[in-house]
Amino acid sequence: MQFNGMTWSHERGLNPLVAASRVFQEREPGVQIRWDARSLSDFELYPLELLVDQYDFLMIDHPHIGTAVAKGLLLPLDELIEEEFLLDQARHSTGLSYASYTFNGKQWALPVDAAAQFSAYRKDLIDSNKMFVPSNWNEVLELAKQMPAGLTIGMPLVPVHAYSSFFTLCAQIAGRAYWSEALDLPIEIGEQALSIMKGLMPFLHPASVDCDPIGMLDLMGTKNEIVYIPLIYGYVNYAKEKFRSHVITFDNIPSDSGIPSGSMIGGVGLAISSRCRYKELAADFVKMVASPSFQRTTYFMNEGQPGHKTAWLDSEVNRLCGNFFKNTLDTMMHGSLRPRFDGYILFQEQAGHLIREVLINRSFDGKTVIRKLNEMHRVARAG
Repeated sequence: MQFNGMTWSHERGLNPLVAASRVFQEREPGVQIRWDARSLSDFELYPLELLVDQYDFLMIDHPHIGTAVAKGLLLPLDELIEEEFLLDQARHSTGLSYASYTFNGKQWALPVDAAAQFSAYRKDLIDSNKMFVPSNWNEVLELAKQMPAGLTIGMPLVPVHAYSSFFTLCAQIAGRAYWSEALDLPIEIGEQALSIMKGLMPFLHPASVDCDPIGMLDLMGTKNEIVYIPLIYGYVNYAKEKFRSHVITFDNIPSDSGIPSGSMIGGVGLAISSRCRYKELAADFVKMVASPSFQRTTYFMNEGQPGHKTAWLDSEVNRLCGNFFKNTLDTMMHGSLRPRFDGYILFQEQAGHLIREVLINRSFDGKTVIRKLNEMHRVARAG
């Protein structure tokens, strides 16, 4: 009996699932689980309907849920997994991770991987140059302006991640995520967010405009060029010794209020395709991967970034990754949730292209941009 699974092509995305499959096969000798991996950009944008016929397991980004449910692409896990297990998952969710896969009263995936936008820095470069780690947005700009020659700050600005940072800033400034509530974003909120991002553009590493988080963290971890990143999706791998040439330290995002709120949560949910033939056995695998004991041991030890909160609080787990989880949990717990309506992914992509273009050209009328973004959002919701 063979299952096929699809994840994304990074050590964090693939290695823990390959390890989980080996463990499960020891429990169920007649079962084989084979994993394929796609690029991060494909993972963020590629339609799930093109995958469900080929794969039993899908690692999914929660904004796909609305479309997946509308098209009947996934199995509701609350019909396959006992309530007590799901209640434990909900109680030990890192912020909105569990809720992000709840839709129309059903649970469509379990958050085996949790993430949000955090800040990141090279502690060795900060210390050797007698610099500081910013705690608010004025300090971010101050740090950027005092960088020695050859050193910069960075921020990934491929379209989806330009959008992510804009969304985070808007949610932090407003104290709510308007688009997630099917509301127009207030003009003044959007203008403030764009102003912060625009102010940082002259100081960003040139690679920023073409980098996703993986590319930027690889650059930061292999070359002595990027000292600090105010907003980037966290990858625990880079906080470990010897993963790359240099260790990266992750922390809470800057905030003018003192509370690191608004970070657009990411992470990955493990879901079962509606075409899966052996759904009870597939549900057993999902339960194993999401279980707290597996999350804080095998999953983490094989380059995974767990979703279960007990792993984020585990002292040994934190010791092995420079307190990645302890340092960023506050941001995670105060994160914001993206919209999940059917058709959202296209809006996210289009909005990201517009925001990125505005930042690169750096000559724009903020009110016009926000009105255009609101119009794009309304059109996308209308189908």
